[in-house]
Formats: sequence, C-alpha cells, structure tokens
Amino acid sequence: MIGVLKRIVNKLLGNLFRKKKDVRLGLYGPPNGGKTTLANRICKDWLGEDMGTVSNVAHETREIQIKEQISIKSKGKELSFNLVDTPGIATKIDYEEFMKSGMKEKAAKQRAKEATKGIIDSIKWLDDMDAVVIVLDATKDPYTQVNITIVGNLQARDIPVLIVGNKSDLKKADIKKVQAAYPQYDVIGISAKYGKNMEKLYEALFKIAK
Repeated sequence: MIGVLKRIVNKLLGNLFRKKKDVRLGLYGPPNGGKTTLANRICKDWLGEDMGTVSNVAHETREIQIKEQISIKSKGKELSFNLVDTPGIATKIDYEEFMKSGMKEKAAKQRAKEATKGIIDSIKWLDDMDAVVIVLDATKDPYTQVNITIVGNLQARDIPVLIVGNKSDLKKADIKKVQAAYPQYDVIGISAKYGKNMEKLYEALFKIAK
C-alpha cells in the first residue's frame, strides 16, 4: 500500500514540476497520411536531420519513434517539445494487403503482426500525450471510421488537438471537406513533402502544446 501511495505521489509531483521541454506532441492518423513525412519536415526545419524512413507501403512505421527536445520559434516565441511519431491506426490489418506490394506470405504475416502491435502501442501512448496533431490525407474522405475513432479517443481524454490536411499540393486535396468533418478543431492545409504552409502550422502548435 505504501509503495502504491509513493508511486502516486511521485507521479503527481512529477506532473506538477514537469518542465516545458518535456511536452509530448504526438502525430496520429491513418496509414499513409504523411505523419513520418511531417515528422521529418519538422526535424529538418529545426534540427537539420530526419526523424525516420518514409514509404508508400502502409504501416511502414510499426514502432513509436521519438525525437526529443525540438525547439521551434514563431513570432518571437519559442516552444520546446518531444515529438512522437506513431504507427498509422487502422481498424483492420490484412496480411494479404502486404502481399500485394510484393511480400511473401510469411513476411506479410509478420508485418501484419508488427503493425497490429504498433496500433495498440499508439493507443496506449495517448495517455502520455500533452497535445496531438492528427495528420490526414486531404485527398481522401476525412469522415472514416478510423478517423472518427481517433478523434473520439482524444476527446475522451480531453487532449488538445490540431488537424492537418496534408498533401495540399495535390489537385484532389480538399481542405474545406476536412474542416467540415471536424469543425470543433482548427484545420490547417499543408504539404509536408514540399514544406507548404509550415509556418502557419508552427504558429498553431503554440496554441495546443502549452
């Protein structure tokens, strides 16, 4: 009992005296929305290095990736945070989808197993997030079961959210459609690949990552 009480007190004190540099900013969203591309863009802009490997194959990011102590500046203000890039969240993972990209059955089943674990880890990590950027592919329907599930989990935890409509450089991109789907949040259209509208994104981070 004493040990449990001690852990609770330590956790409360830890939260009370938590420094601003320890703010955790998570990138969440469905597969292939551009989370890792955005993470790389942020890291390149402020650290001069990449965060992870980008791929067109869904669920390429299967483990949580963290880049600590990123400091960004906007309009004379500075914000420091730990950036957490999470695996794409899906309601179903079928190993046969990986086989379509050229994988053998054994490798595809292993990839599906790893991707499933990555999704579970992503959900668990929500409890450690101070703010979340939901990264959506602006060329696709934003009102999907996966996106609704992500938003619902964030609302239940009362976590500050910014929604990014990525791939705005593509003709099929429709930022207004994303805004209409989630009017309760600020929505910013960007192209993480080409760095389009990133300054506006950085300004918005100051609102949610306090």
